[in-house]
Amino acid sequence: MYKMIVCDLDETLMNDDGSLSKKNAAAIQEATAKGVYFVPNSGRGYASFQNDLETMHLRDQPNQYSISYNGGLIVENKDNRPVAVNAMPFDIAKAVFAAGVANPKAATHVYTQNELYIYHPIDDDSNYLKNRGVSFEVMENDNFDQFKDQNVMKVIMALPTIDERKQMRAVVESQVDASKLTVAYSSGRYVEFNPAGIDKGSAAVQLGKLLDIKPEEIIAAGDNSNDLPMLRVVGLPVSVSNGIDSVKDIAKYVTEADNNHDALAEVINKFVL
Repeated sequence: MYKMIVCDLDETLMNDDGSLSKKNAAAIQEATAKGVYFVPNSGRGYASFQNDLETMHLRDQPNQYSISYNGGLIVENKDNRPVAVNAMPFDIAKAVFAAGVANPKAATHVYTQNELYIYHPIDDDSNYLKNRGVSFEVMENDNFDQFKDQNVMKVIMALPTIDERKQMRAVVESQVDASKLTVAYSSGRYVEFNPAGIDKGSAAVQLGKLLDIKPEEIIAAGDNSNDLPMLRVVGLPVSVSNGIDSVKDIAKYVTEADNNHDALAEVINKFVL
């Protein structure tokens, strides 16, 4: 029945230490051997999880796919060939970035199609990224025009508390027409800004159309609010047991295991194999 699994990475598929368990990797290999697509659907860039794709036997494979930047980019794993690019309008991205720069507590991330740049990195955030194999360049100044000729996929801010992240959202939306943005929170540390209409769900459906797979033939698994759009549009929305309440509320299945105990293997063994 299910032809594709779209899956969040951090705090869903991956252990808290950023590693991919042997049981999860083996289950993914079994699912793909049956012809079921396994598609990472992450807020991260595709470059950061190439080693994990290798463990899944999906790295550099034709007719296998990954979704990055909360739906901003879909690539075929073979040569990381872009299939769909859903970039931010430059003026919108620039205005969001300016709001982040104005907050001295925020680490402001700019994700281009292939790279991550961070203005005012903070140690907790940088260590979190490095633990997950995410490389980045530090922006030495706030000149956003350096990205004028690049695709900016999303702009996000790391802030210590949810109240500060909500306040950052309010500041951004006071300066940018909210109808031009998709906003989400993730990993207990980020507020994320994508173009309007672009999210993990829109990209899952977009890829499904390319592969002639209907939404009801897709499983989506996640744990946090940026996963909600993909859970809302698929046939089987799944929350791992460590998911936030709003994710569990719309899930048709909540795993017994958390992300540190092979939750994805549980899903695959129950619904695919």
